[in-house]
Amino acid sequence: MTSRTLYLFGSAAPPVFDVAKVIEAAQADGWDVCLGLTPTAARWLDESLNGLAALTGNPVRSDYKLPGQPDAWPKADVILFAPATFNSINSCALGLTQNFVVGVVAEGIGKSIPTVVVPCVNAAYARHRQLDRSITELREQGITVLYGEGGFVPNPPGSGKPTAYPWDAALATVRRLSESV
Repeated sequence: MTSRTLYLFGSAAPPVFDVAKVIEAAQADGWDVCLGLTPTAARWLDESLNGLAALTGNPVRSDYKLPGQPDAWPKADVILFAPATFNSINSCALGLTQNFVVGVVAEGIGKSIPTVVVPCVNAAYARHRQLDRSITELREQGITVLYGEGGFVPNPPGSGKPTAYPWDAALATVRRLSESV
């Protein structure tokens, strides 16, 4: 029986298609994984959602629960939001909780839940100055953002390299943060 719970959140970016492998790697490291997706990412993975729920043993969530419904997941020990798109990063930084995963990350700041965010943006988005502002804001609020050297490095638009996405660095950071709690 595992005692550590990882909330694994993903936005609609190509590395989200690797989420089953990431779940298996986290489980091999002793994590009980709860998968949350932005609404668009859930649409992208629609045909896999039942299999992903079976893999994690928890329902895959992309919506807030209704008032009065019990929480379907155990409490998080660590949150990993990867891949996190330009929209999701900015929404988290600004506290715009229009979707479930952004809302949980925003609330996690107030609950002091260790959180890792790994962006997935192309170089055109990276040139928008709001991205740097948002990353700075998230870091100032205690979130570990893996961006730049040792984390995610943007590619030119249309030339993504999903196999180069820093999943190993993300999981190593989750492990490190869980050990310091």
